[in-house]
Amino acid sequence: QVQLVESGGGLVQSGGSLRLSCAASSINFRLYTIYWYRQAPEKERELVASITTINSPNYADSVKGRFTISRDNAKNTVYLQMNSLKPEDTAVYYCNAKSLGLELWGQGTLVTVSS
Repeated sequence: QVQLVESGGGLVQSGGSLRLSCAASSINFRLYTIYWYRQAPEKERELVASITTINSPNYADSVKGRFTISRDNAKNTVYLQMNSLKPEDTAVYYCNAKSLGLELWGQGTLVTVSS
């Protein structure tokens, strides 16, 4: 079963950038659609971005034009490039992988954007 590990979170000033990584230890990585979710304090978990097995990306309206999702199948890794960060982007970001009969989550990485 695939295992996911997020990294790249941290503290950044408003307007700054971060790149999150989601590393998957699975030989079937190419068969999974990957999703980035986030959960802010006292908020519901929301879908931020996704990328399909054929590299088709989708974004939430709140991050469109600022975030970019990509995948490197040779490295079994998905990235979330976050630019022009805002305080409202502060959240724990989770990587999620879905395929037929499987759904897995990473442990999360904290992104804090100061005003």
